[in-house]
Amino acid sequence: MEALLSTAGLLVILAIVLGLIIFLYFIPVGLWITAFFSGVRLRLVRDLVGMRLRKVPPHLIVRPLITAYKAGLELSPPQLEAHYLAGGHVQNVVRALISADKANIDLTFERAAAIDLAGRDVFEAVQVSVNPKVIETPPVTAMAKDGIQVRAIARVTVRANIDRLVGGAGEETILARVGEGIVTTIGSADSHKAVLENPDSISKVVLSKGLDSGTAFEILSIDIADVDVGENIGAKLQADQAEADLKIARAKAEERRAAAVAREQEMRAAVQEQRARVVAAEAEIPLAIAEAFRKGNLGVMDYYNLRNIQADTRMRDALGGGETPPSGQE
Repeated sequence: MEALLSTAGLLVILAIVLGLIIFLYFIPVGLWITAFFSGVRLRLVRDLVGMRLRKVPPHLIVRPLITAYKAGLELSPPQLEAHYLAGGHVQNVVRALISADKANIDLTFERAAAIDLAGRDVFEAVQVSVNPKVIETPPVTAMAKDGIQVRAIARVTVRANIDRLVGGAGEETILARVGEGIVTTIGSADSHKAVLENPDSISKVVLSKGLDSGTAFEILSIDIADVDVGENIGAKLQADQAEADLKIARAKAEERRAAAVAREQEMRAAVQEQRARVVAAEAEIPLAIAEAFRKGNLGVMDYYNLRNIQADTRMRDALGGGETPPSGQE
């Protein structure tokens, strides 16, 4: 009997402990007490238990609510809970609202929640709006009209524009526009010396273009941090052009040489053909002479006169440097 009573008492204690754990889980009394003494009035069942049932961690709503109340902001639990359920960062939004309120920046909870849900860090945006930041462009290379490269690095001081944070372009657009403005300004300069003498002219021209239009920032200043002279692109282009002209001239000369060689070979072939014809014609002379002897058209004296003429011709050719005909033609 005593064993049954002890077992029953143990079960009762376990049931009480388990019930207490479940009660404290669904009803965070400690958090409710903290909120109560902080001045935030919460309904224990409807607010805190309702958050548990909606799977919203109460401390992520109550603690930012207490912070906002102490900073003098009027926020309600449903507002913060709705923002959390939408995937927002409640603590970040509350910190941004407090910073904006202290800096006299007109920022409502709805706008801050929209900025946060848009994927931007609303607290950082408020900080940048209060304390502008400097972003540095990568080295921008451009060429002046005299063909000399100029490299410039600019530091852009920007301030966040709260009204354009939703839908406005980011830092990448600012850097791209500033780089384009630097290239245009350097390219319009008559000489690279003018750019080196007055680097502030670049910032003045670029700043006057209104590059922050449609972005989430307001450009306060553009300062040229460094200006260096690069390569002589004009001279390099001229050298490349001269090299290209030289290659073209060489190609044309090679073409003319090949044509001359072809013509020479054609002439040699024509000369050889003529020589072959002469040799063939000369080979027929003895046959013609013999035929003339047989027919009686050529006498012995005529033949000797012909031989004398041939000998005289060979002698004249030898004296004049000409070629002697083959002995077989005599």
